[in-house]
Amino acid sequence: MPAGRGDRSRQINRSHSPVLARSVPALTVMIGSMLQTLPMIGSAPLVPPFGFLVMLAWRQLHPGLLPVWAGLPLGLVDDLFSGQPMGSAMLLWSIAMIAFDLIEQRFPWRSYHLDWAVAGAAIILYLLTCGFIAHASRGLDFIVTLGPQLMLSVLIFPLVERLIALCDRMRLARFRTIT
Repeated sequence: MPAGRGDRSRQINRSHSPVLARSVPALTVMIGSMLQTLPMIGSAPLVPPFGFLVMLAWRQLHPGLLPVWAGLPLGLVDDLFSGQPMGSAMLLWSIAMIAFDLIEQRFPWRSYHLDWAVAGAAIILYLLTCGFIAHASRGLDFIVTLGPQLMLSVLIFPLVERLIALCDRMRLARFRTIT
């Protein structure tokens, strides 16, 4: 390597992969929704809604990356794998995307603690609404059984954000182009 060029010579003629840049967010949300089908035996729900957590993490990491309407098709995929009544995730994910868009417009400044608090509130509202939709005829007894899932989902969200940050680095990795 000639003197003075350093690592810059490795960056010449490299660009982002448009396929990865566009497909990784949606694919990671779909994979997160599919994680709910892992075989776990328990007397109460414990597995966090990984698809919803991944969608929230992408939304907070890059607010304009997933369009507002993306909650509808991604919610459909979640409905197919979660066992919830069809349309519940489609509706709730769309409402969450609209709410996060409004929050982003109202509060353009962000901090880690504010993002976690807003995501925690969204996760709690999502799980309580899903529980109410699934158990509407049985009253509100389901709230006690959702406690561990609520706490685990809110506490695991920063780890999901870290995982999405790693996926984002992979998404924006530079690949050598053939010219």
